[in-house]
Amino acid sequence: MIEVTSLSKTYGAKRAVNDISFTVDSGSVTGFLGPNGAGKSTTMRLILGLENPDTGTATVDGLPLAAHASPLRAVGALLDAKAVAPYRSARNHLRMLARTHRIPDSRVDEVIALTGLESVARKSAREFSLGMGQRLGIATALLGDPETLILDEPVNGLDPDGVIWVRELVKGFASEGRTVFLSSHLMSEMALTADRVIVIGRGQILADTTIDALVAGASGASVRVRSPQAAHLATILDAHDGSVAISGSDLLHIRGLDAAQVGEHAAAHGIVLHELATTGSNLESAYMELTAEAVEYRSDARPAGGAA
Repeated sequence: MIEVTSLSKTYGAKRAVNDISFTVDSGSVTGFLGPNGAGKSTTMRLILGLENPDTGTATVDGLPLAAHASPLRAVGALLDAKAVAPYRSARNHLRMLARTHRIPDSRVDEVIALTGLESVARKSAREFSLGMGQRLGIATALLGDPETLILDEPVNGLDPDGVIWVRELVKGFASEGRTVFLSSHLMSEMALTADRVIVIGRGQILADTTIDALVAGASGASVRVRSPQAAHLATILDAHDGSVAISGSDLLHIRGLDAAQVGEHAAAHGIVLHELATTGSNLESAYMELTAEAVEYRSDARPAGGAA
């Protein structure tokens, strides 16, 4: 578990992180979203002890990372896949790190196999493609078999097979009861990977919720329900602050409640559902709506000859 409490960091006149607090639970994948310059990388560096906060604390399993007897076993991190000596081979890079924590070479061989680096393990890092460099960064994060993974843009440069591999890797890691905290600008991938998301903008937390709840809260989002007991369900949802529109005898469109809440109310009253879906929005549109006023670097220019 990662716990961030009243964390702040200033660089010169810029307040990069402004009194933020959140928890990343074990047993799930938590996405970390925000525009460029929002404070994501600074927050991750503060959690890892690579920066000192002005105020507040960041702990992993109850301790600052530096207080763990074996930090590499506590947290595996990928912040910059290029942070490798260019003339060192992938295997020697991993062996060097392993020796700092008395990790056996057998574990080095395991993570090389796990990340698909066997054929290039003896090549120097400078010969690596962007995707292979990313796989080496993930291998480094996995080296200590840690309880927590912190990954910044882990699918950057990977082909579609690699993206699916990372998705399955982190979901499997979380299913073992471990903690996963990852950032990405790929909303479609985050929607498939994360259980919940934390959204940051201009150094402040804008949302800390499930993806379903974030999407349901966006303008244009609604929940579509088809049930032979639609009228009864409409009465129940109306009493729980849902805004319900009825179409025909069996179709409802609900705003103000997400799909999970609608399903739970229906189950609690023994109501049969033939269809339950969120419509009219997705994670990308909900994210864009939420962060519209938090974007520091905006371009309104249109290509010449483009649509108005």
